[in-house]
Amino acid sequence: MRILLVLLICLPIFSMAQDTVAVKKKGILSGQWRTYYMMTSNKGELKDFNALATGGKLKYRYNLLENLEIGAALYNATNLGLQDLTKPDVTTGRISRYEEGLFDRLDLENDAIFLLGELYAKYTLKNHAFTLGRIKINTPLINPEDGRMIPTLVQGFWYKYNKQKTSFQFGILNEIAPRSTGEFYGIGESIGTYPVGRNNLGTASQYADNTVSDYILMANVDFEVTDDFNVKIWNQYVDNIFNSVYIKPSFKISESVLIKGEWLHQNKIGDGGNPLDSLRYFNQNTADVLGLKIGYKSNGGLWSLAYNRILPQGQFLSPREWGREDLFSFQKRERSEGSADNHALVLNYKKEFEVLKENLNLMSILSIGKHWKPEVTDAVLNKYAMPDYTHINLDIFFNIKKIKHLKPELLITSKIGNGDFPDNPNFYFNKVDLFHLDFIINYNF
Repeated sequence: MRILLVLLICLPIFSMAQDTVAVKKKGILSGQWRTYYMMTSNKGELKDFNALATGGKLKYRYNLLENLEIGAALYNATNLGLQDLTKPDVTTGRISRYEEGLFDRLDLENDAIFLLGELYAKYTLKNHAFTLGRIKINTPLINPEDGRMIPTLVQGFWYKYNKQKTSFQFGILNEIAPRSTGEFYGIGESIGTYPVGRNNLGTASQYADNTVSDYILMANVDFEVTDDFNVKIWNQYVDNIFNSVYIKPSFKISESVLIKGEWLHQNKIGDGGNPLDSLRYFNQNTADVLGLKIGYKSNGGLWSLAYNRILPQGQFLSPREWGREDLFSFQKRERSEGSADNHALVLNYKKEFEVLKENLNLMSILSIGKHWKPEVTDAVLNKYAMPDYTHINLDIFFNIKKIKHLKPELLITSKIGNGDFPDNPNFYFNKVDLFHLDFIINYNF
């Protein structure tokens, strides 16, 4: 452990030699050293949680040929032992929801994760790039999700075409390393490493270790119809489980006003993961999510108002193991996945300002959302028994000009339960009526 910490502290020093290494060996050494403090204060006598982690990644890229690059990245998360997260809350018998995600949530007694998260070959031509191996991708439904120590990573083949007004991507994936775990899994195996919620009968879902899927096909096209109107289209085909089509048009009304829409349609593929209802992940025929977002830019900052509606005929399902959901109403530390007949309205305000002249700049994002959920007792519409809630986030990013590689971040979250729901702590513990704080120190090199 001590040797590891010394190495992590020394990583920024290694970066000083990066330019020299690049000249001599056509290689580039880069990485990040991250230290992450997380805290959740729950209601009343329910247990509070604290965690402190350090680690990061070390990445090396080498130009083997003029158009051929090979690369590898080693990721680490080390538990500094602030609290024993294996001890549950006495009342509910449950452990932490957020803090465990800094480490290997499948083995919390493992105090140090090491993951060869990237190992790839990339071949580029004019406007084309072909990548094979373990990589990091960023899409609306599979993405790194930076709110933990180690991001979600994938294995497979990825092709990208870029031109001035059009881009196209296509990929086939056969393994995923979910964030907060320490290894790669087959597609079906990766689903269920996070909490599984309830099935339609109201009992615990049993799709973990019982979901059959061998691959994912991803395709995307972005194109400009006019200078002010563009459209993004994604299709995600998950073998034997479901298909998702995501369409996101964007229209620039003026220099100050931008309107975006989104539609996500899902339908079952094959037997939804398993031929038995009791073991099935996608246990419905279809689901639809509609969204609208209006942005206004002024001298005082950037305002946006977003609305999402999940229609009643089926839950919006997207494995939480695969990253964050990229819906307009998304707010850090919660999501709409697992719900049907759901409404969400979110106001965002983003502003950059100078605190200490020529020394410190801040970027703040204030997010206030109201989320209307189905009844917590309705397992068909509310997989995770989440009550109505009001969600307030303040996210602050620090830019210290004299230490350009150092990027601290502070996230303050409050979620307040609304409406009537049974007075049972299982409906609000680690969900609502809580205060949550993250303080992250990133050193990028």
